[in-house]
Amino acid sequence: MNNSPYIRQPASVQTVMLKVLLALLPGIGAYVWLFGAGVLVNLAIASAAALAGEALMLKARGRPLDIYLADLSAVVTAWLIVLTFPPIVPWWLTVAATLFAIVIVKQLYGGLGQNPFNPAMAAYAIMIVAFPALISQWPHSGLDFATQLDLIRGGSRNIDAITGATPLDALRTGLRQAVTPMTVQQVIAGGPAFGVLGGKGWEWIAGCYLLGGLWLWQQRVITWHLPLAFLAGIAVFAGALWGIDPGAFASPLFHLVSGGTLLGAFFIVTDPVSGATTPRGKLIFAVGVALITVIIRTFGAYPDGIAFAVLLMNICVPLIDMKTQPPVFGHKDD
Repeated sequence: MNNSPYIRQPASVQTVMLKVLLALLPGIGAYVWLFGAGVLVNLAIASAAALAGEALMLKARGRPLDIYLADLSAVVTAWLIVLTFPPIVPWWLTVAATLFAIVIVKQLYGGLGQNPFNPAMAAYAIMIVAFPALISQWPHSGLDFATQLDLIRGGSRNIDAITGATPLDALRTGLRQAVTPMTVQQVIAGGPAFGVLGGKGWEWIAGCYLLGGLWLWQQRVITWHLPLAFLAGIAVFAGALWGIDPGAFASPLFHLVSGGTLLGAFFIVTDPVSGATTPRGKLIFAVGVALITVIIRTFGAYPDGIAFAVLLMNICVPLIDMKTQPPVFGHKDD
């Protein structure tokens, strides 16, 4: 027998952030299985840097440390940064990216709930512009942990033999730098980075992010609007290009399971602070991110454009929310 009251109590920030961290665990597990345990070291480094940066800024602003440090929002940001970086980036780059996200993008704008830009995506964007080579060095599957740890500590990075490009980067490079013109199918067929649907092993990571994201939806941490609109937008825009010339453009399925698409769908565009808040606004925001992502992936200088797409749409959020506000109950929509 059900008892009143029937109104759901709002979840605390700590509860929501804890669920996000739990939802990331399947993807992290697949990440470790494919690339090795180096990512766990960077997760620890980033988490420590995030909490230290948060504590420093809270103290400078005269805010209580225990309440804000315990809400886990800084740790979520740290984890998302690490999961967009190669697992062998040097420790100082991880620390620099995390401190930039926490100190500059989050705290200088007023802390949690005040930042207009997604902190993790801002950190990724600034680092890939400043250090493109380091952000592009992804290890081959099976690289031993000792080597990974040495690289994280700042060891010699003459590692062409043990690193490779991501699927999106490999496809872009193959199409643009081939001596003779090649089709997408020829590049994928001859490339060791490619698997059945997308990147070799990346399909499993994408699937694990999908499982975690669906659990967040089931737990009502996120709504369906943002992930569904983003994934549908990727499929439609990439599918349109693929339909025009399948030899020059990758299929929508390749785009969906490669790069950070599934991570972005459930853990990036769903950021409740920097994203749109109205139901229609969420759809517009997510479709805009999808369109810009496909444009950058296909025609831009960077293999994956989710971070830049999110930041560009963050700028549009105030206008989107203003134009999509539902009418006040009892009043006609103007």
